[in-house]
Amino acid sequence: MTEILGAWDYQKYFCVDQKEITLRMNGNSLKDFSRFFIAGINYKKTDAAIRSQFAICDNKYAAIAELAPSFGINEFFIISTCNRTEIYGFADNTKQLISLLCTQTEGSAEKFSELAYIKQGVNAIEHLFEVAAGLDSQILGDYEIVGQIKKAAKTAKSFGCIDAFTERLINSVLQSSKAIKNQTELSGGTVSVSFAAVQYIRENINPVKNKKILLLGTGKMGRNTCKNIVDYLGTKNVTLINRTEEKAKNLANELGLQSAALEQLPQFIAASDIIITATNAAEPVILETHLKGFGKKLIIDLSVPYNVESTAQQLPNVTLVNVDELSKMKDDTLTKRIAEVPKAKAIIVEHLAEFTEWFKMRKNVPVLKAIKSKLKEIHTSPLFIPLSNHQTSKINADEKIQRVINGMASKMKEQNQKGCYYIEAINEFIATGS
Repeated sequence: MTEILGAWDYQKYFCVDQKEITLRMNGNSLKDFSRFFIAGINYKKTDAAIRSQFAICDNKYAAIAELAPSFGINEFFIISTCNRTEIYGFADNTKQLISLLCTQTEGSAEKFSELAYIKQGVNAIEHLFEVAAGLDSQILGDYEIVGQIKKAAKTAKSFGCIDAFTERLINSVLQSSKAIKNQTELSGGTVSVSFAAVQYIRENINPVKNKKILLLGTGKMGRNTCKNIVDYLGTKNVTLINRTEEKAKNLANELGLQSAALEQLPQFIAASDIIITATNAAEPVILETHLKGFGKKLIIDLSVPYNVESTAQQLPNVTLVNVDELSKMKDDTLTKRIAEVPKAKAIIVEHLAEFTEWFKMRKNVPVLKAIKSKLKEIHTSPLFIPLSNHQTSKINADEKIQRVINGMASKMKEQNQKGCYYIEAINEFIATGS
């Protein structure tokens, strides 16, 4: 896929001087654009078994947030899905971020560092834009990642790990992703992991209607897979099982299917021809003993970590397919999506430039605040007598000051005369009084 997409040089579309661009936030602390990093692993270099060693669930986030200050990190967020684990944040180096992340993972920081891709400054930001656009998804144009980014940001914010820079960045990224979805066909057709599972069944099991299907897990992935089974396989010979029985019952009633209790799992595994797992269980829920001697079965494991015991795939009656194998499936829809990549990247360029412009202007905020404070001080001084006395009563002082500040902001955006604005603003305020 990377060969098809090719290299895309965002830098040639706009100039970013990372040493010059700084952002004053949190009182007097100074944030340097070049100190923003991303360190991550994904499906390109690691299989699901390795990725599962670095998965971060919600109950681990609290511990990471509590430990972050001791690692010198105050602003960060983590994206953890079946296809990737990435940590974004401000740090002196990526070792800080990786070490923090791996305090709560089964895998070690050394292993993560060995497998990780690392990006810095504008390159790290570009990466996030491409992830949100579906350009870095295991299946090109898959927008399920957008919901996962929103969740990651919401979780980080709940622990006080999101500041002005990160919040603005995520908002820009989501706006760009929405524009790509609305203005291109990058997500056209139906290609996703859940659909790929159904497509695999359609291509390898014929006829399907007389086969008994068991779907284990009715979360978002399971729900999407279930709907695709009904829509594209034309069968309702499906039984749903979920840890929370009520969720399975509700979905079954909605789609006209059957549901069963978790305690009945072994008997339904034995009786089913096709088994699909889409749960968040930390340990395998389908064991070799469930399958041995119970007839030919196709098992599709959409879970990370894997939900099927590794020894089960050695059984002669079992065909096991996991998410990594499904992602390799290609079709005409994918070819059409590839043709939309240049359009998507052009949209990213626009939004990335807007974000960078905002970031450049943020460095002027302390100056503008200082000017505003000085103008208020001058206005309240008994020595201040504006030249346009007759206008002073007509125009509120705050409005006058804000008008001057707005003018200064526009000039600072267009020109680079840092030392002149302070005196110029005072002169304008005194000379015009308006």
